Amino acid sequence: MMSPDDLSIVISSVLGLVLAIPSNTCIVMGNLDIIRKKGKLSPSDVIFLGKGIVNILLQCVMSLQGMLLVLCPEIFFIIQVYVFVNISGYFLIYYSFWLTFWLSAHYCTSITNLSYGFFIWIKRIVSNFLSLLLFLTALVLFIVTVPGFLILYGESISSSENSTEASDNKFHEIFSGYMAATTLVLPFCLSLLCLVLTSSFLLRHVWRVKNNDSGSTRPNLQAHVTALRTIFFLFLIFTIFCMSQAFLFLPNFSLFIVGWNLQLLSPSVEAAVIFQASNKLRRIILRRFWTRSRRNTET
Repeated sequence: MMSPDDLSIVISSVLGLVLAIPSNTCIVMGNLDIIRKKGKLSPSDVIFLGKGIVNILLQCVMSLQGMLLVLCPEIFFIIQVYVFVNISGYFLIYYSFWLTFWLSAHYCTSITNLSYGFFIWIKRIVSNFLSLLLFLTALVLFIVTVPGFLILYGESISSSENSTEASDNKFHEIFSGYMAATTLVLPFCLSLLCLVLTSSFLLRHVWRVKNNDSGSTRPNLQAHVTALRTIFFLFLIFTIFCMSQAFLFLPNFSLFIVGWNLQLLSPSVEAAVIFQASNKLRRIILRRFWTRSRRNTET
């Protein structure tokens, strides 16, 4: 008989697949449609496309891991399965965090127009070499994640004199600390910096709009608010995901279940944030559904 906690994990795994796969597939197909019509994507659309692909893969890995842990936990005694699932999960999670930073950096440099050399350099890099930058980020994360996982896992197994479960717990604590130090702290701090800078600039912008009789800057205000809202929501998801990751290592099993369920639903929430940020994606998806429903009605 399945316990309520196990049942909640299975339900969240299935619900995450049902919500995240269609929504993020729509994001990917919508951006591919933009490429087909216009030939290229804006920097924000490139990152949205990357987010959609990463969220699909991450949801599949996390849902598979959750269901296997409940329904067939002995499969993780197969070292190849254990290593593949964990390496894939860690890599996709941390790459998603870096995509959040690059989107925050793009919005921040586009909105604030700061004259400091560092921000001018970031704006130029994001505008002209974003695809290469995302590829290099993925490559560096892969180089950091895979060897780090294998080395630390081998050390934790060889140094542990207790049970296999104890060695696995020790390994996860060591590797999570290693990944946090190498790939998590930097994008978190940089995303927070972008959020603070964008917020302060927008507040000054609102004040100028209210004191500007001509109202010449009013048309840009909604775009600024949308960008800031997107940065804030993605950073909030970033923070909640980090907190839920910490819950997995607490002795309280209820917090473990809460943290795991929050992680399983995060790709679906990110898809909702992306849809609210992109008018183009919403129009494309609505047009497709409208066309399909008309065809079905006519037939």
